[in-house]
Amino acid sequence: MNRTLSTPLPNGREPFLAFVADDLTLDVVQSVAHELGWRPDACKKGGLRAAVQALSVATSPAIMMIDLSEAGDPLSEIESLAEVCEPGTIVFAVGRVNDVTLYRDLVARGIHDYLLKPLSAAQLHDALERARQAMSTPRDKSDALQTRHLSAAVVGTRGGVGASTLATSIAFLLSSEHARSTALLDLDVHFGTAALALDLEPGRALADAIADPARIDGMFIERAMVRASEKLAIMSAEAPLSAGLMTDGSAFLRLEQEFRQAFEATIIDLPRSIMINFPQLLAELNTVVLTTDLTLASARDAIRILSWLKVNAPKTSVIVVANKVQPGSGEISPTEFSAAIERPINFAIPYDHKAAIQAARLGQTLAQGNRQSKVIVPIAELVREIGKSELALGEAQERSVKPKSLLGNFDLKALLSKKQVVKTEQAARPAA
Repeated sequence: MNRTLSTPLPNGREPFLAFVADDLTLDVVQSVAHELGWRPDACKKGGLRAAVQALSVATSPAIMMIDLSEAGDPLSEIESLAEVCEPGTIVFAVGRVNDVTLYRDLVARGIHDYLLKPLSAAQLHDALERARQAMSTPRDKSDALQTRHLSAAVVGTRGGVGASTLATSIAFLLSSEHARSTALLDLDVHFGTAALALDLEPGRALADAIADPARIDGMFIERAMVRASEKLAIMSAEAPLSAGLMTDGSAFLRLEQEFRQAFEATIIDLPRSIMINFPQLLAELNTVVLTTDLTLASARDAIRILSWLKVNAPKTSVIVVANKVQPGSGEISPTEFSAAIERPINFAIPYDHKAAIQAARLGQTLAQGNRQSKVIVPIAELVREIGKSELALGEAQERSVKPKSLLGNFDLKALLSKKQVVKTEQAARPAA
């Protein structure tokens, strides 16, 4: 018998907790819990309201069962559970109402499955076993090769160059103009502005993920992302300044992995300090958008960052964007800047003070609130260029997984040339 979840998990969460309304269901759940190696006393008498009351003062379990039999309005009461249930918990519901519409509405609200009463032991055992396996089985990394995923990080050479503004606009255009389901991840944990730019509350999901990376799974992503629109969701934070960033970076990697499964595109607002401390974040990114202004300090730091990227992300495409460009007002000219960093500036985005103020007042991204602004054209072209980088990487991945011919490792031209040299030498030798 597999009893790997019979004790609390390393993160302190109980593996299983059930709240059921009647004795008959309680007996079935206790029996199945015992078979699966869970404590029978994790099955308690009480319905949805008892579950809400318990979770308001305790940590949510990994897998949870709630009984909706006594709920007058199950859908509205489920919302109260969502307020106290931590992301990452797989929630099963049981009840007596046999209604497909109810089932769909419950699933849309994050319920993993809905089982009809009276429960059979075999039915419950299979459902819980599938949930347990889903939690413990890692995703197949080959999925990333089967589905092309656009992923880009926006990095500023210095603070104030507009990297965060650019990241939100890129994410907005991908979701609206290109109709890609897009995740925007703001990794400035203390001072991030992604949620602020979209007039949203940041939520606590990113802080929870950093504190407990083990909880990050598909269910966590589904519940934790803050929706800006049908196609755009963000994860951000405003962590207390008294709380230091205590992480080994594993949470960021797991978020990237889950985003690849749940979305078609990921845009990361990546502070320089996070990038330098956790270079593994760039391993599977298609593109780094290096955002700069035309100052001597930014030229110096662009040189350093580009050199660092060559070593730590050699396969990642780098796009250099000069932002807030005002003709004749920069410390150095675009030509001088390009000469200093020894590569061209790929895109130049003009400075539009009125557009920036308008977007801030409306709680919109720069691209969203100023469709007629002169900044839109270069940002739209930049988004298309990011898409090209994704396509190029996808084609390279496809080539890498194609079966190679047995003759593919041999250089036929070299072999022929060597044979020709041998024949020439033999002909030149004097006869014995």
